[in-house]
Amino acid sequence: MSAAAIQERLQSLGVTLPTPAAPVANYVPFVISGKTLYISGQLPTGLDGQMVKGQLGRDATLEQGQQAARLCAINILAQANAALDGDLSRITRCVKLGGFVASTSDFFDHPKVINSASDLIVGALGDAGRHARFAVGVAALPFGAAVEVDAIFELA
Repeated sequence: MSAAAIQERLQSLGVTLPTPAAPVANYVPFVISGKTLYISGQLPTGLDGQMVKGQLGRDATLEQGQQAARLCAINILAQANAALDGDLSRITRCVKLGGFVASTSDFFDHPKVINSASDLIVGALGDAGRHARFAVGVAALPFGAAVEVDAIFELA
């Protein structure tokens, strides 16, 4: 799929890629090794700089978690766009997404939360966005974030 086609798909989804976030510790936001692009975990920060925070099952709803996961996926694509010098068409496949959901011990809808990240990646990349995935619950995430998602992409 061409870079222009991916951009059109993003626009149809109502997505504007933000300036990617800088690392907040001793790591890099992405690494390219051979034909593989690894994107570090992305937090649910929107264009307004606000982060979706909270623990699902206690002070954040399923819908807030889904919005958080979607924001993480948007931030993943922003990092990929930076890594690939603005040419997302170099992505031949999203290999895997890893989803972490801050949640109580009795919250069991982690897959429903991370589906929003999966849906955004597939919506943007089409069949090349179909991926393996995990969705797990954790007690807490950095800065109180509700969700964190990382990604692995195969490159042309």
